[in-house]
Amino acid sequence: MTRKISIVLSIFFLMLIIGGSASALTPSEQLGKSIFFDTNLSVNNNQSCAACHGPDAGWTGPDAAINAGGAVYEGSVAGLFGNRKPPSAAYATPSPILHYVIQKKEALFIGGNFWDGRATGEVLGSPAAEQALGPFLNPLEQALPSAAEVVARICVSTYASLFTQVCGSDACAPANVSAAYDCVGLSVAAYEGSTEVNQFTSRYDAFLKGQIDLTKEEKQGMNLFKSKGKCANCHVLDPGPNGEPPLFTDFTYDNLGVPRNPMNPFYSEPAFNPLGFAWIDLGLGGFLASRVDYQQYAAANNGKMKVPTLRNVDKWASALGPQSKAYGHNGYFKSLWQIVHFYNTRDAKPPCVSAFTPIEDALAQGCWPVPEVPVNVNTKELGNLHLTRAQEDAIVAFMKTLSDGFMP
Repeated sequence: MTRKISIVLSIFFLMLIIGGSASALTPSEQLGKSIFFDTNLSVNNNQSCAACHGPDAGWTGPDAAINAGGAVYEGSVAGLFGNRKPPSAAYATPSPILHYVIQKKEALFIGGNFWDGRATGEVLGSPAAEQALGPFLNPLEQALPSAAEVVARICVSTYASLFTQVCGSDACAPANVSAAYDCVGLSVAAYEGSTEVNQFTSRYDAFLKGQIDLTKEEKQGMNLFKSKGKCANCHVLDPGPNGEPPLFTDFTYDNLGVPRNPMNPFYSEPAFNPLGFAWIDLGLGGFLASRVDYQQYAAANNGKMKVPTLRNVDKWASALGPQSKAYGHNGYFKSLWQIVHFYNTRDAKPPCVSAFTPIEDALAQGCWPVPEVPVNVNTKELGNLHLTRAQEDAIVAFMKTLSDGFMP
């Protein structure tokens, strides 16, 4: 199924945000950056947004040891963890407001942020801005008690004057907490949409500009990415209508049949997960079930997660080794090759005996654990692609060209 419905709209949002060229940060972007890296905006003054969205790791989880295990990050309160690995904060701002279109008599949801789309963008007009506000008040993340506390801490920070410059001279007044908190989210989104975050400076971008040529293996991988591998069906690599660089996502949702990650610490948090190891992450379907206007579409979307951008997907891996990053919404896979191999062979290998088989054991045993959510699994675009090992490696080689920071 080809899904390019939102790409024109997404590119439009992108160009509005980045302005088409690199420049110094605007006041709003600089405010967002200050907030993004402020550890004082957590209950124990020990965690910023960057703790889970590290620049050197492609704006996702930067801790190699965590990524090698459960891939879920500990919050400001010691011993408390979320339930999913951090998505990348880069190239996320173009995601449109969550909506759906009817395609082949089914509702295809597009846009929003978070793995499950719950940051819809309906309130602030920006899913990225609404996502930015979530962790501050999440007891498993930065764990501050209220929006008023977030604003109060900003108002005594070293960048308080910038906050009132951007958000209004009365932004620190108690009566204006709601508007000031909205401005916090919009400012963080402005920074996440800046050219400091969305750089478009990968080897692939240099190739598109004619500055370099890709290697033979990388070109083979690019062709497989678009054809036999079917990757480009969702990770769109077509340029925009005016030649804008591709975003490598169509902002839709999919159930890839990813197994449970047995090392996910959320299984062992009874106060927040009374189901323990019986807990199942329903993704988009779980969120839709919470909305009266979307409940009718929940069951058909159980298990579906946001299609992430593949830009910076290999960031850090070449420097720190294959265990430095984690892939999938729960971090089950520990290298690009592992997840490509899963796409290729998910339905060709027998099921493992245990649904909680770790990735290394599954590879050693020649099996795959059953999907965490066995319904709505995409069997048309992955599962038994008949790729050779050399072809898998070529696709990985191509994806490694998508890391920002390349100097032609």
